[in-house]
Amino acid sequence: MPYRLHYAPDNASLIVRLALEAMGLPYDTVLVDRGTQGQTSPAYLALNPNGLIPTLETPDGPIFETGAILLWLADRHGGLFPAPGHPDRANALKWLFWLSNTLHPAERILFYPDKHIDRAHTAALLARTQDRIGDMLDILAPCDWLEEEAGMLHFYLGPLLRWPALYGPGGDWFDLTRWPRLLAFAQALDTHPATLAAIEAEGLGPTPFSAPRPPNPPEGSAT
Repeated sequence: MPYRLHYAPDNASLIVRLALEAMGLPYDTVLVDRGTQGQTSPAYLALNPNGLIPTLETPDGPIFETGAILLWLADRHGGLFPAPGHPDRANALKWLFWLSNTLHPAERILFYPDKHIDRAHTAALLARTQDRIGDMLDILAPCDWLEEEAGMLHFYLGPLLRWPALYGPGGDWFDLTRWPRLLAFAQALDTHPATLAAIEAEGLGPTPFSAPRPPNPPEGSAT
């Protein structure tokens, strides 16, 4: 049976879509309508009690948490991530969890500050978070894996380089040209076949990672 990806355009489900496309796995999509708060519906919460996107329905049951989905797919099907016992596994795992536990949550603070602090202190939180994300990308930019063949880490990172330019407090604080290696990474990922499929499915525009513009999805809403 094909997988069922519960998604919203230009949400974290984009990361999983890229992986599924790259692996050539059959899957169906189920729109989570953010315009009507579909992520808080009883039916969706029965699959993902966190009320977050994505959820992937599998023969082993529904899986939530983006990093967990990517690792499960890689271990189930092989490819795009070093297998258990491979000498590169440890390095890949640390960066997968870094993306999942460090950079991604920092961006969520940027996009949803009211979930983390009283509104009166939002400006200070946003300013500090912007600085932290810049520091994180300084750490990331020298990584050798950026120039390797696209895999799970690449499909996770691409959207994380896209979203700060489009969502959150606005302004010109985020400029990918500050990190030339990350810009080159994003430009290469723009033309990957999995990205081209996602562009068509979610209306992401021709350069979704290197020069992002707001999506124009055929269904649903990114926010």
